[in-house]
Amino acid sequence: MLAALYRKQVSVSGRCHGVGSGESSAQPSETGSAQGLYRDTVLLPRTEFPMKLTGQKLLDRELEIQKCGFADLYSWQRERKAKKEFCLHDGPPYANGDPHVGHALNKILKDICNRFEMLRGRQVHYIPGWDCHGLPIELKALGELGTSGLSPLQIRQKAREFAEGAIARQKAAFQRWGVMADWDQCYYTFDGVYEAAQLKVFQEMHSKGLIYQDYKPIFWSPSSRTALAEAELEYNPEHVSRAIYATFPLVRLPPKIASEKADLESVSVLVWTTQPWTIPANEAVCYMPNAQYSVVKRADNSQLLLAATERIASMAALLGTELESVVTFTGSELEGGICKHPTIPDKEVPLLPANHVTMAKGTGMVHTAPAHGMDDYSVASQFKLPVECMVDEDGKFNDLAGPELQSLPVMREGTDKVISMLRDCGALVKEEPCVHSYPYDWRTKQPVVIRPSKQWFINTESLKDKAKEALQKVRVLPESAKGSLLVMLDRRTYWCISRQRSWENMFVCNFFKKKVHTLTFFKDISDTHTHTNLFKEKNSDCWWELPIETLLPPEVLKQSKAGPVTDYIRGEDVLDIWFDSGASWAAVLEESDSRADAYVEGKDQIGGWFQSSLLTSIAVRNKAPYKSLVVHGFAVSEKGEKMSKSLGNVVDPDTIINGGKDPSMPAYGADVLRWWVAESNIFSEVQIGPTALNSARDSISKLRNTLKFLLGNLHGFDPLTQAVDPKEMHYIDQYMLHQLREYSIKVTDAYSEFDAGRVIRVLQAFISRDLSSFYFSIIKDRLYCDPEDSLGRRSCQTVLEEVLDGVIRSIAPILPHLAEEVYLHAPGHDKGETLFKSGWIKSSSVWRRPGLEEAVEGACAIRDSFLSSIPGKNAAQYDLTIAIEPGLLFELMESLQEEPSSTSSQLAELMMAARVNLTSELPRDLPPDAILNHGTFLINLEGGVIREDSAYNIAVVPTSASRCPRCRRYTAESADCMCPRCQAVVSQAH
Repeated sequence: MLAALYRKQVSVSGRCHGVGSGESSAQPSETGSAQGLYRDTVLLPRTEFPMKLTGQKLLDRELEIQKCGFADLYSWQRERKAKKEFCLHDGPPYANGDPHVGHALNKILKDICNRFEMLRGRQVHYIPGWDCHGLPIELKALGELGTSGLSPLQIRQKAREFAEGAIARQKAAFQRWGVMADWDQCYYTFDGVYEAAQLKVFQEMHSKGLIYQDYKPIFWSPSSRTALAEAELEYNPEHVSRAIYATFPLVRLPPKIASEKADLESVSVLVWTTQPWTIPANEAVCYMPNAQYSVVKRADNSQLLLAATERIASMAALLGTELESVVTFTGSELEGGICKHPTIPDKEVPLLPANHVTMAKGTGMVHTAPAHGMDDYSVASQFKLPVECMVDEDGKFNDLAGPELQSLPVMREGTDKVISMLRDCGALVKEEPCVHSYPYDWRTKQPVVIRPSKQWFINTESLKDKAKEALQKVRVLPESAKGSLLVMLDRRTYWCISRQRSWENMFVCNFFKKKVHTLTFFKDISDTHTHTNLFKEKNSDCWWELPIETLLPPEVLKQSKAGPVTDYIRGEDVLDIWFDSGASWAAVLEESDSRADAYVEGKDQIGGWFQSSLLTSIAVRNKAPYKSLVVHGFAVSEKGEKMSKSLGNVVDPDTIINGGKDPSMPAYGADVLRWWVAESNIFSEVQIGPTALNSARDSISKLRNTLKFLLGNLHGFDPLTQAVDPKEMHYIDQYMLHQLREYSIKVTDAYSEFDAGRVIRVLQAFISRDLSSFYFSIIKDRLYCDPEDSLGRRSCQTVLEEVLDGVIRSIAPILPHLAEEVYLHAPGHDKGETLFKSGWIKSSSVWRRPGLEEAVEGACAIRDSFLSSIPGKNAAQYDLTIAIEPGLLFELMESLQEEPSSTSSQLAELMMAARVNLTSELPRDLPPDAILNHGTFLINLEGGVIREDSAYNIAVVPTSASRCPRCRRYTAESADCMCPRCQAVVSQAH
């Protein structure tokens, strides 16, 4: 607000303490014989702009504004000439349900950003999109039907119809929220053109050796019957597993230990696992080479156990017995040891070193099942262990697990049976429940298993360094999110991109029985040659629709003359939806710069779309697809809970806008929803509910009140012909232009930093401190009671028009409906002109004048001393004498009041006193009831070149003048006559 006063830590709110707006000028509510005579001579505010707009009237007005002002806005700005483009690439929402407040948070944030960039003159590139493939859509589309009896094409058709319905509902909601776009030109991941662009990305990555097929463990969802990527997992921290301690008898001691301790017999390795069902698949027991290990004897049964030395104390407490150390050695001395498998007769497994062994839990000896663990598989690769999968696609034991286990679900009855088998053979030492974080399928909310499968993978290990280097050049908000991105990239050694469902883009690489060259075939599908238009025209359905002869490359068809085409079969793998959406830059950004200026998505996309977009772009183009990332939190209930229908705390955006059956949910309209988004701290969880919405509505109501005051006092004012040059304005008016310029800079900076919350805070501070509490209270007398065409009044109106224009432009990205509504009533532009086609805030450097700020803020410091001397009293009833020794501060005050005493000077107006006397020293003959006060003001001009700490003294005495019946200032000679100013105004009018 006022820089110098902030430096002096003077409270701005005290400026008008005790001075009601009703006491500063004539008001329409005033009654009485004398005042009533002159009421028609006072220029009171007049405007048709309503103070309140609620219910159906509010909804009708918003829809009318959208129809007239928003419909062609995106197309208009795309056609205009602009020096710069701003590209916000839309992360596609999933087309599997109705619009919710999470959608509102995301889409409105994007729209605020886009509207700001458009207003500031940039050509916005924003194409809304939808993620249309994937299992959730397939499951919802099929409902209770399942896939029984349905062909892949029938499944795909039902899924497409379901997705199209969801898209239509979501699109209608986004438009109702005021989101600016060409809604007839969106992108959909099931479009053939999109799919062809995606397949081209795949082909280029394959040609660089970044995509390969392999048989190794992946996350598998039995409930979805498909492979999952890391991004499709959500971890349940409350998952309960049946953890066990089990023994693997040593049948051959490690050579180094056997040579030293020949008396060691019947030693068993003690292992711990939270997944007992994987014991039948065990191929080794791993140890940490650098750790200390001990053979200990149980005091209760003399059993000898081998475990890590630092875990012995915990194990003793767990087993409820003392463990006596027999021998201790380093892990490297375990090399060469062989154990007997506890449940499979005649099977032996080796002791092997491994770096993934930790001492945080368990025994320091790790059961290793290469088919069912990522680290286990690494050990198997290093030591050439077999990788045999004992679990089928339904999450049940297969025939390799043996007749006792076959067909049992591994996570339920299968676990029961394995524990029973361990108990029967004497290998079970302890069972306990273990609460820990476990991966779940984010769609079905069911636990996943790790099992090997022949899948297609991206070698992210070879991309990580380039991706991390590219990320260092990306601006990430909040900064902490960049760390999370880097951590997730580090954890990701490969990316499984194949799935085993029907509703997805077809994975054409897995096509053959005979050796069809993958790249040759792929070029024909996705390049600009023979079969280019297949996917573009028919989309990936053509994979099932067309005969094989149409799909095979010409060279393969030539070769097939020697053998039947039936030797070739269609592959059944489909592409992961994260690859599907992650390649969107290739399909959508071709019209703009090759990199988007911004991606704006929720924090769940740190491991999802942000990462898949980055990896595919780095792989193909060696650069990130984005310059900035804005990562926002999730919408939650007012209690901070995740929204859930079962909890009854779901807030529906449609109900927010149009109202609900419950009286506590009135029709708020779209702008309240948008204000809630803008005002929230988007970098944390964003709470929504009646309290937040009512607060937003109240804030907008206060804003409307201010805008109504501005509009009302601009009645009849034409800024094109009646505006006053800033150099001729009153200093207080010039000062407000200076403040408006500072406000516009702050607002512009906040929008540029994607911080709409700061925009609102700056707006509210400007309105409450600079305008309502300060400027408005000072100027009412001049506005209402000066001659209509006087320089002082026109000077004030010029400022009010600039303030109105600046405020509505600054709120337009957040409250577009209100901004356009105000613009309809605002002076200075042609009827039918829209705000969004007329640019950003227009502030001028000439509004900043040397000395102006110091003059007004020096007067404000004196004003604060004056008001603090008469707490709770009306300043208009007092005469104020200001005494300042000759110097810079005195000269500044003289610029506001040239004569020694005045009731109408700019200084008197600013002080809101009856009369102001400006002198070099206080008079000696002050009345006994005079109130004395003093203070200092630091003058700082020309960047500190001129600095002067100036003292002042004030004397406050009740005025002897009478109250003017017209303006109600204490400037009249007697109670029954007007003050000289009002006499002149009334006489001129008649």
